[in-house]
Formats: sequence, C-alpha cells, structure tokens
Amino acid sequence: MFSASILLQILACALYNNWWPLLSGLMYVLVPMPCLFFGGGSTYFLTSSEGGGIAIPAILRHAELIETGAMWIEFVSFFILACTLLCSIM
Repeated sequence: MFSASILLQILACALYNNWWPLLSGLMYVLVPMPCLFFGGGSTYFLTSSEGGGIAIPAILRHAELIETGAMWIEFVSFFILACTLLCSIM
C-alpha cells in the first residue's frame, strides 16, 4: 500500500508534466521528523486531527499551479498513505 501511495505521488506529477504535486510528498517526510526525533518516538501526531498536509494539493489547485486531476490523485495517495500508517500502528 505504501508503494502504491508513492507511485500515485509520482504519477500525479508525471501525467500532467508538472512536479508541484511532489511538494506534498516532501511534507509527508518532513512534518513527522521533529516528533520522531524530539518527541520520544510518539506516534500521537498520526492520529490527531490537527494535520494540514492534505491542504497542500488544494492550495496548489486554487493557485492554478496543478490540474484538478493531479489534485485528486494526490488526495487518493494521501488516503492510501493514511490507511497504511493506521494499519501499521494498530
């Protein structure tokens, strides 16, 4: 499932010949780093409702930097990634 999520991230970029959607993939890597390094390995941030990573594709679409199709592929990729993480910690 994780590989499918990464594949969809890359597909959203490659199909529309625009690499802005990869910005949300970069955030999936950078956002949990402080919690993992300084939070004692806590995974509370994975299940909290305060996450804002899903908004990046919508903001990029509103700014007309990406196509609507790329935005929806990014949303599906996020959903698959979230399901993968929830399945792995439960």
